Amino acid sequence: MDGMTLEAPTQTRPGGRSARVRAAVHRAAQELLAGGPADALTIPLIAAGAGVHPTTVYRRWGTLGELLADVASSRFSGGLVVPDTGSLRGDLEQWAAGVATDLRDPKTLAIMRAAIGAAGVEGGSACVADRHEQLEAMLERARCAGETDVPDREQAADALLGPLYYRAIFGEQPGSPAWARGLVPRLLG
Repeated sequence: MDGMTLEAPTQTRPGGRSARVRAAVHRAAQELLAGGPADALTIPLIAAGAGVHPTTVYRRWGTLGELLADVASSRFSGGLVVPDTGSLRGDLEQWAAGVATDLRDPKTLAIMRAAIGAAGVEGGSACVADRHEQLEAMLERARCAGETDVPDREQAADALLGPLYYRAIFGEQPGSPAWARGLVPRLLG
């Protein structure tokens, strides 16, 4: 045809098998955590719940800790919107109340406790990485707006996430949204 070549259109598959396997494994792990103790959780049990062979899970995640850290990371990514109330105080109060509400969910707590128990520091990091990014976004926006005495992210995380996560993980009752809002004046003065 006049020296022209026709190229076949490229097709991309949304998701694909890898995404389906990841979703099935995550779902199985979350269902098993919601239905029983975390110490009974094993990769073969999760694989059976997901309908895949255990070697598929081991090949992708390696250990139960790595799998649970991935489940936690996925669970805590993008679930909480960074508020924009017009002031850092308002943003942090609304955000802290949202985090408190999230941490009151028994399924969320089960994932957090299992990830920390099985993956240690990596599991803990998976539970707070997105929260740190959200904090940094609010703090940076306040700095750019000319607000003074804006704490750094570490100070804000210590003052807000520290108590929230401590109560959720180790306490009998996670903090309420109203209690969480009360943490902000202690941070900002």
